[in-house]
Amino acid sequence: MRSSLSRLASAANTQRGLKPNPTALLPPIPLYRRLLRAHRKHLPAEMRVLGDEYIKAEFRAHRKVDNPAHLIGFLTEWQMYAQKIEGDQWVGDKLDEQKLSKMSDEQIHQLYELMQAIQNRSKEGGEQES
Repeated sequence: MRSSLSRLASAANTQRGLKPNPTALLPPIPLYRRLLRAHRKHLPAEMRVLGDEYIKAEFRAHRKVDNPAHLIGFLTEWQMYAQKIEGDQWVGDKLDEQKLSKMSDEQIHQLYELMQAIQNRSKEGGEQES
């Protein structure tokens, strides 16, 4: 059975009804550098300091993780974060309910601490401007 010329000329990567192929995951060190670069380029100074500290702490904490599923999840989420920051899509973005429901108690506590740190920094910034 021979393929028709029109079929051969069509795009090779079109998949009927399926999602497009995801971008390949970056290795940890290039992703880490990309995140810091994105913060330097797209965030205000006070947000950048907090974000850089958080990224450094997270990558340090996951340095010795051996489980491939955890590594893939970790790198995937950080890569999606980098894409959001670089595309300026993060402003006013809310946390996905499904992701929140999958978080452990420790992760929720960590998220709460991050929220408090952000609020404290914004309060300090508001008091200094007065």
